[in-house]
Amino acid sequence: MAVKIRLKRMGAKKKPFYRIVVAESASPRDGRFIDEVGYYNPVAEPIQLNVDVEKAQDWIKKGAQPTDTVRALLKKSGVI
Repeated sequence: MAVKIRLKRMGAKKKPFYRIVVAESASPRDGRFIDEVGYYNPVAEPIQLNVDVEKAQDWIKKGAQPTDTVRALLKKSGVI
C-alpha cells in the first residue's frame, strides 16, 4: 500500500484545525493513521504551523508521498 503524508481535519464546525499525519492512502481522511508529524491551524492569527522536521524527513526518505497542500506546508517550514 502507498503511504501518504496528509492533513487530518479536527476542530469544531467553521473552526478547522489540522494534524499532519502519515497514513495509508486507502484509509479515510479522519481515520486511522501511522504517525503524527505536526499540526496546522489556518484560523489563528498569525497562522500556526509546527512540523517535526526529523520525523517528516524520515518518512519522506522511507517513500511517503506528501499531498500538494502538505508539500506546500513542508516547504514553508523548511523540511523540503
